[in-house]
Amino acid sequence: MSVSDSSLPPSQRKIDYVIFDMDGLLIDSERVYTDVTNNILARFGKKMTWDIKAGLMGKSERQSAEDLLSFFPGIPLTAEDYLRERDEQQDLLWPHVQPLPGAVRLVQHLHSRGVPIALATGSRRAKFELKTGHLDYLFGCFGNRVICADDAVIPEGRGKPRPDIFLIAAREPLGLPVGTAEVEEATDEEKAMRSRALVFEDAIPGVQAAKRAGMNVVWVPDPNLLEVEYSGLHRADEVLRSLEDFDPEKWGLPPYTKN
Repeated sequence: MSVSDSSLPPSQRKIDYVIFDMDGLLIDSERVYTDVTNNILARFGKKMTWDIKAGLMGKSERQSAEDLLSFFPGIPLTAEDYLRERDEQQDLLWPHVQPLPGAVRLVQHLHSRGVPIALATGSRRAKFELKTGHLDYLFGCFGNRVICADDAVIPEGRGKPRPDIFLIAAREPLGLPVGTAEVEEATDEEKAMRSRALVFEDAIPGVQAAKRAGMNVVWVPDPNLLEVEYSGLHRADEVLRSLEDFDPEKWGLPPYTKN
């Protein structure tokens, strides 16, 4: 196998480990983000449309807030004010958020079959705990293999679409020699190890981050995102309507047990 096997069909790629995003992929949290944000903007007669939201998903909370408000320069709301009000409303809802279709089956399957898995989320650690504390049957499968946006190992300002969080998830909790540079500057050995990763993402910046890391990526977008045009050379290796549609065997992973 060559250092980069991205031209091969999924069944011929060697996948050794899997990294998951969280919001909008494993749990139905993006709906909460949208509803709360539009509830805040409604006071000013504004609304976050999907072409705006598409560029915010997967980014750090601070960067996302600043980018959001840049579309509405006339409203008297600072990023700090927005985040404070948003957190107050969201924190009441996070303990009730539920898994998305196919998430529990896939994560539990990979965990039970011994496939190394990690979670890389743009959520802060405290928010991660709020969102997942009632879902141990899902997130307990990851153990301590979770990287959050405010973990000290992530450099300031290097959230998605930069590849850092996925490289850290592979390097720190999984202990794999993937290096730190973007794929163009990585060594051949680092590129080979990265090519053995499969990343699951729902957000465009996350897809771009995974590809900039030199990893394979399955994109499971909200249907609204499929109507949004985005620039760049980084495209997903597979696009699915739902995690329910994922076929592990197609990627050389252990197949689901047939009932």
